[in-house]
Formats: sequence, C-alpha cells, structure tokens
Amino acid sequence: MSTTLDIFIFLLTVGFISLSGVLMPGPVFAASIIKGVERKHAGAWIALGHLSVEVPLILCIIAGLYYVFTNQWVKAVIGLFGGLLLIFLGIRMIQMRREKEAIKTAFPYHPFVAGLITTISNPYFILWWATVGASLIIWALAFGLTGIIGFIVVHECCDLGWDYFVAYASFKSRNLWTEKRKAYIFGICGLLLVVFGVYFMLVFWLG
Repeated sequence: MSTTLDIFIFLLTVGFISLSGVLMPGPVFAASIIKGVERKHAGAWIALGHLSVEVPLILCIIAGLYYVFTNQWVKAVIGLFGGLLLIFLGIRMIQMRREKEAIKTAFPYHPFVAGLITTISNPYFILWWATVGASLIIWALAFGLTGIIGFIVVHECCDLGWDYFVAYASFKSRNLWTEKRKAYIFGICGLLLVVFGVYFMLVFWLG
C-alpha cells in the first residue's frame, strides 16, 4: 500500500526529471524568447499550447498506445514532417529578421498557437514521452488516480514555470534590444530552429 512518503518521493522525482527535459533548449524555448518580446505573459500561453498537445498524449500512453510511438516508421514520419516545419519556420525568421515588424511577420502566431506548433514539430517530444515519460506514467499508475493527477500537475507546472520565466525575461529586457540586436537574436533563434529541424530529420531517418 502506497504511503504519503512514497507519493512525495515519486512527485519529487517527476519534478527533477521533468526539469531536466524542460531546461534543455529547443523549439519551445526559442518560441518563448520570440513571443516574449511581444507579450509579457506569452510564456503562460505557450505553456498552455504545449499542454494542449501533451495531456492528450499522456492519456494515449495511459491507454497503452506508447508502442505505436516507438515504431521506427512512425518516428521517421514524425521526424520528417516535424523537421521540415522547423526548417521552414527558421528560414522565414532569418529572412525577415531585419524588418521592424519581424515578430508579427516572421512568426505571426498567437503564443498559444506558437506553443502548439513548436511542440508538435519537435520529434523528440514524442520520443521522450514514449520512453522516459512512459516509464514515469507506469510508475504513476501504481498510485492510481492520485498518482496520475499529481504527475500531470507537477510536470505541467515545470513547463509553465520555465516558459513563463523565459518569456517574461525576454519582455523585460526588450528595451535593450536595438534593431541590430533584435535582428541578431532573431537570426540566432531562426538558425536554432533550422539546426533542430535538420538534426531531427537526420537522427530519425539515419539513426
């Protein structure tokens, strides 16, 4: 029978492992910087967009569909389309980085949509949930509904906290962004998206 201490240790482990993944730079991180310049609370919307993809995926894994996501062909298709989408977004940002309305023209999505798009287009998001995430979910099932709810709340709080922090820091420092610096930062973010896109395609097709 599970004790309160067992559940506490489990949730603490979930928080630690979740942060190890959340803090890694990726497409959502880049989106948080880009949209943070435009909106103070963009990070909350980005996290909500991320959550709208993540929670249904968690429920699918609970239903036993994680075997589908580990199939080589499924991973290859996800890697191809996700990589192409990231490359497209990255090139668009690089091309339009010097425009004064660069945020609205190069990455014209509402933060919620930006969070959703950058989550779906990240193949490693699916892979993480099909492996590490699935292991945590199986552990959570041992605690019943309390474990599942606690798992989702802790994990999503990690996402929300980091995305909000990155976007808010970007917003607060926006006055320091001259047009030259803005173009430079947008160029780096765009390049990161391209690099991630190429890397995902190579890993999922050649790996």
